[in-house]
Amino acid sequence: MLCSRIGLQDTLRSSPPENKEMKRASLAGITTTTVFYVLCGCVGYAAFGNNAPGNFLTGFGFYEPFWLIDIANICIAIHLVGAYQVFCQPIFSFVESNCQKKWPENKFITREHPITVPFIGAIYFNLFRLVWRSAYVVVTVVLAMIFPFFNDFLGLIGAASFWPLTVYFPIEMYIARAKIPKYSITWTWLKILSWTCLVVSLVAAVGSVEGLIQSVKTYQPFKSGE
Repeated sequence: MLCSRIGLQDTLRSSPPENKEMKRASLAGITTTTVFYVLCGCVGYAAFGNNAPGNFLTGFGFYEPFWLIDIANICIAIHLVGAYQVFCQPIFSFVESNCQKKWPENKFITREHPITVPFIGAIYFNLFRLVWRSAYVVVTVVLAMIFPFFNDFLGLIGAASFWPLTVYFPIEMYIARAKIPKYSITWTWLKILSWTCLVVSLVAAVGSVEGLIQSVKTYQPFKSGE
């Protein structure tokens, strides 16, 4: 019995720590997305140069084979459905929690209505959440349709948020947490990386502003400029 127990304990090892698993998952996800985004940028610029369109699927007049374009658009739609939920949930949570704190007696905001679904059971929904989230989606869609230069506007927002949120704060937090000595080799390279990314963000912002200026000259609501 003792030998069997030792053998079982050696075979059924404990699962790896969560931080190691999350680090591995984050590395795999970031690496995969980085490869595809870099390929889009490099291949698109190699093919079209400065005339590279914002939409590689339809921006250069290529619509055949139709089935390939349709499959690509379906994949984009599937990707955006999940991404939209991920990026919007913090906004939804912030607005709803603050409204519940400010108007705790308002039944429209706080009351949960049950709906019985066969084979599933009771599902609760909130009228305020339904109206507020639906209105948010409608407004964002209308804004995206109004601006024909949406890619340049999105590029400007991305350039403005990339360096502080993705580079500067993570690097500074890592330096503080790891207590990396000032002017050491690691500290120096991290600072070089941070300032290099800042320069890239500034250049991207300048390019986006130039694109916005050119797009405004031929601006027509609800009409794509590409």
